[in-house]
Amino acid sequence: MTLRPEYILTLSCPDQRGIVHSVSGFLAQHGCNIIDSAQFGDAQSASFFMRVHFAVEDSAVGETVLRAEFAILGSQLQMEWQLHDAHHKPRVMLMVSKIGHCLNDLLFRYKSGLLPVEIKAIVSNHTDFYQLAASYNIPFHHLPLVAGASAEAKQVQEDKILDIVSSNEIELVVLARYMQILSPALCTALKGRAINIHHSFLPSFKGAKPYYQAHERGVKLIGATAHFVTSDLDEGPIIEQDVERVDHAMDPETLTAIGRDVECVVLARAVKWFVEHRILLNGHKTVVFR
Repeated sequence: MTLRPEYILTLSCPDQRGIVHSVSGFLAQHGCNIIDSAQFGDAQSASFFMRVHFAVEDSAVGETVLRAEFAILGSQLQMEWQLHDAHHKPRVMLMVSKIGHCLNDLLFRYKSGLLPVEIKAIVSNHTDFYQLAASYNIPFHHLPLVAGASAEAKQVQEDKILDIVSSNEIELVVLARYMQILSPALCTALKGRAINIHHSFLPSFKGAKPYYQAHERGVKLIGATAHFVTSDLDEGPIIEQDVERVDHAMDPETLTAIGRDVECVVLARAVKWFVEHRILLNGHKTVVFR
């Protein structure tokens, strides 16, 4: 069965009257039927955000026509906009070090059809998960980086990362517990298309064994944060967060297990929302249409 053309339009622009009317009117005039629509006007930034999922029901209207003619409306309303093929599965690269729970979770969701993506590569500075990658028939790239590596060695390693991104036409890079700090240059190259996951204890519990530190302080909530990668370490625009309640009877290993479960769920949500084009940047924040 031939799938009818469907697209997802995302946009942001200065807030003003008539934006929804203009967009819906444009789609109606071009033989399109809206399947789902969400919008948000941010009073603080005076900006308007919108996501529209629609089907093209007029066979005479193609993507080229839609793009060319919507560009006129976009210019009139000072829009930043993107048009995505709703049937396209974005190409994803996963990066991991020696802790594999997020990697394993994403691979299972991918194989089960719960994540509409194509995972084209797994990159690691260790070899721990090459067999896991092979079991999913996904190319595994071992790019070692020894402790205390020079800036030149780090540059060589990151150049190889970018080569993999380029050769596979990667649209999203997921740091699934990749325990290396990306250089400012790599962060810039991946701006808006790289997601990281970390425990929500930052900055309170930095460094090694955060769950052990949290246990020593008797925390009652543990959680995780997924955010876009920027050169400001762990300070990129937040996409998703969640927490679980814990208590005094739990040892550090139990806290660690609970925390890792939360990390998996939070990262999976962020990845799913990204590939479904539900995340729009709003300065240092995000608008997420769920």
